[in-house]
Amino acid sequence: MSISTVPIESRKKISSVAFHTLGCKLNFSESSYISKSLEENDFKIVEFNEYADAYVINTCSVTENADNKFRYFVKQALKINPEAFIAAIGCYAQLKPKELLSVDGVDLVLGAADKFNLLDYLKNIDNSKKNHSCNINEVNFFKESYSLNHRTRAFLKVQDGCDYKCSFCTIPLARGKSRSNTISNVIDNVKKIASQNIKEIVLTGINLGDFGKTSNKAINSNFLNLIKELDLLDLDLRFRISSIEPNLLSDEIIEFVSTSKKFVHHFHIPLQSGSDTILKLMRRRYDADLYESRINKINELMPNACIGVDVIVGFPGEDDDKFLESMSFLETLDISYLHVFTYSERDNTHAITLPNIVKSNIRSKRSKLLRILSSRKKVNFYKKHLGTRHNVLFESENKNGFIEGFSSNYLRFRRKWDSSLVGSVVKSKFKEIDSEGFAV
Repeated sequence: MSISTVPIESRKKISSVAFHTLGCKLNFSESSYISKSLEENDFKIVEFNEYADAYVINTCSVTENADNKFRYFVKQALKINPEAFIAAIGCYAQLKPKELLSVDGVDLVLGAADKFNLLDYLKNIDNSKKNHSCNINEVNFFKESYSLNHRTRAFLKVQDGCDYKCSFCTIPLARGKSRSNTISNVIDNVKKIASQNIKEIVLTGINLGDFGKTSNKAINSNFLNLIKELDLLDLDLRFRISSIEPNLLSDEIIEFVSTSKKFVHHFHIPLQSGSDTILKLMRRRYDADLYESRINKINELMPNACIGVDVIVGFPGEDDDKFLESMSFLETLDISYLHVFTYSERDNTHAITLPNIVKSNIRSKRSKLLRILSSRKKVNFYKKHLGTRHNVLFESENKNGFIEGFSSNYLRFRRKWDSSLVGSVVKSKFKEIDSEGFAV
C-alpha cells in the first residue's frame, strides 16, 4: 500500500545494484536471495563501496545504533553516486517507513510484505518517492532464502517471525508471527547449497526452536524432527545451529547433537540477564536455574562445546545489586564468550513504560565490564583446547597474507595464506594462541 508520494527528479534505467546488510544472519540470507533474483534478471551486482545506479540497505532496528548505521550508509552511497536510487528494506523499513523516507536521498521503502518484490520496483522506477509498508498481521507467508559466505559457509533460513512478547523487542512487530518452511523444502535447499561445494550450513531463524509452525498453526514437525532428518542426508557437509531460546533447547535436542554425525558442538543461547527479577520484567520464558541446567547438560555431554551467550545490560530496574547478580551468574557458568548489548529504548515496546531507568553512563560502564568478562571466558576456552586437533573449514578471503577458518566448535584458526586450503576442511593442530587471539 503506497502511503507517500513526493516528486523527485527522473533517473536513468537501473542496471547496477549494490547491497549492504545490517543486523542478523536472517537479514543476510534474505539479502543474498534478493540480490540473486536481481542478478538472474540481468542486473549487475557490485560491492557497496563501488559505483552503482541503485543502493539497497537491508535494515535492522534492534538497537538505536542500528538506526544510526542506516543513515550513515545512505550518506556513503550518495558520496559515491549523488544521483543514486536508494532503497530501504528490512525491519526498520517495516517499523518506521515514514521516518526512513524522510532521510535525504531515500527513494523507496519496502516493508515486510514487499521486500521480496524489489525486482519489480527497480524495473519500473518512476519520478516519485514510494513507501510501501503493511499491516504486519498480513504477513503470514514464509519466503525461503539462503546466503553464501565466500563459498565456504551458507546461512539457511528455516523459520521466520516470533510469537513471543519480550518487553524490549520489536521483532514481532517487524517480522510478524512465527512461521516455518517445511522439512522437505529445507532438505531441497540443503541439496542445492551442497551442490555448490559448500561445507557448512548454519540453520537460522528469528525463533529457531519454534520451527514447525505455519500460519500460527502447529504442523506435524518440530526442530528436533528437522535436525534428525538433516543428519541422515548423505552429503559432505556439517550443520551449525544459530541462536536458540533456552526454553526451546530441550534435553532431547542437546542429546541428539552430542551423538550427531553432522551437527557441530556449538550453541548460541540468549540469556539476557542472570537476575530472575530482570528476566520477569523482560517477559522471558525461563529463569536462571533453567538456563544453568541447559549449560550443564551441554558441558556434561560435550565438554569440547563452544557456548555463546547474549546478554543485555542497563535494562530498566537493573540496579547495582541486580547487575552484580547477573555478572556473578555469568562468571560461574562454563561458557565460551558473550555478545553484550547495551539496552536501547525502542518505540512500541512495554519496556519503555517501565520505571527505574538506568543512566546511559552506567549502561556503558556495565557493558565494558561484561566485555572484559567475555574476553576472559574466550581466552580460557581457547586455552582448554591447546594441543588438540580440529577439523577447520578455511575461508576464501586473503586477510593480509593469512587464511582464516573455524573449527567445528568455533575456534578461530589462522595460517599463512594458501589458496589450496580455500573451502576445504583440514585437520589442524592447535599449537598456540597468537598475539591477536587466533588459534595457530
